[in-house]
Amino acid sequence: MRISDLAAEAGVTVKAVRYYEAQGLLKPRREANGYRSYEPDDVVVVREVKALLSLGLTAEQTYPFIECLRAGNARADVCPASLTAYRSRIEEVDRRIAELTDLRARLTDLLTDAESWRTNDGRPAECG
Repeated sequence: MRISDLAAEAGVTVKAVRYYEAQGLLKPRREANGYRSYEPDDVVVVREVKALLSLGLTAEQTYPFIECLRAGNARADVCPASLTAYRSRIEEVDRRIAELTDLRARLTDLLTDAESWRTNDGRPAECG
């Protein structure tokens, strides 16, 4: 299968397939004419990588999932290393939620303070 066929079947661009290859997620064979040649299983790999990237995982964090598929598993997320990668991403999301919650509280406090601010004679500020 050629790169354009793989990209079309997996629902990604040729550029994405080349990126996945550069990251070591795909290992195409080279035909005599120099063209890349992909296996039907590579469609599953590309779809999995695309799905994982959409969840905010990095290309590097997708390796355990791809290894799990290549080991012959029907799912990429049933291996211990894949589960660890999920847990790691959940921890990252939890940290980000905490950061955003703190930021929201600080902004809300600033807004409340600004809305209640009055001039020396007790009137709200007037702006241009």
